[in-house]
Amino acid sequence: MDTLVSTGLIGISMGAQYALLSLGFTLIFGILGVINFSHGGFYIIGGYVAYTCAHLLGVPFPFAVLAAALVAGVVGYALEYFLVEPNVNDHLNTMMITLGFYLITTTGMTVAFGPEPPEFRFPVSGALRGSGFYLPYSNLIVLAVCVATIGGVYLLMYRTQFGIALRAMADDRLVATAQGLRPTRLFPLAFALATGLAGLTGALVTPILALSPHVGDSVLATSFMIVILGGLGSIGGATIASFIVGIVEAYSSVYLGGSKGALALFVLVLIILVVRPTGLMGRQSRKA
Repeated sequence: MDTLVSTGLIGISMGAQYALLSLGFTLIFGILGVINFSHGGFYIIGGYVAYTCAHLLGVPFPFAVLAAALVAGVVGYALEYFLVEPNVNDHLNTMMITLGFYLITTTGMTVAFGPEPPEFRFPVSGALRGSGFYLPYSNLIVLAVCVATIGGVYLLMYRTQFGIALRAMADDRLVATAQGLRPTRLFPLAFALATGLAGLTGALVTPILALSPHVGDSVLATSFMIVILGGLGSIGGATIASFIVGIVEAYSSVYLGGSKGALALFVLVLIILVVRPTGLMGRQSRKA
């Protein structure tokens, strides 16, 4: 029983991490119509910026995390403004640009920090123990930060003029532009928000899991699967799918083992997509 509850709590924590990561991915697709293959690269950037600040410069970990999110957001803004924006309507070009940026990022981190994972540990140790459950403090802190950030993103998207403008762009770009909204101003900001979320996730999660130049490969694959499962461009769908994936991954890993657990997760995703080809909350078509 203890294992059952503890695994569920770990799954919820993983789901929150996946949600924070996949929200950025789905925001970029929903608003710009761009599949961002560099998303894992910004996760890596966040991890290495936090590592540099916390372990090499002695910056307190919370400020290192904020610095990681800020740097990832600024780099994302520059990438969108100078490279993605001129090709935003050419999906093949944007795919190649973002994939190329990811490869440059992984190569650059390998040259700068080496191929081996650095000694990067979460500053808080120990675990919360209770009747029938066990949860490391690191996972509890990350869960709290992720939930708070996800709530902030929802408030931004649904309760502010900026969020309303972004959703208008996602619904119908031509009509929104005709109403006076400027894609050249909104798109870089949306990209910066999404990449900042990826950098924040990397800074929070890599001290718990692992930090290496190629850790973004699995991050990109997981984000892509979650966004497809939730429905391309759907913020709510990506959030729900993230918690489904996190919980199923946790239980399947414990009770089925690594390879069988991964297989069970993919089978579940395939079954859901067979029943709902557009994903949990996807739309039949997307206007651009």
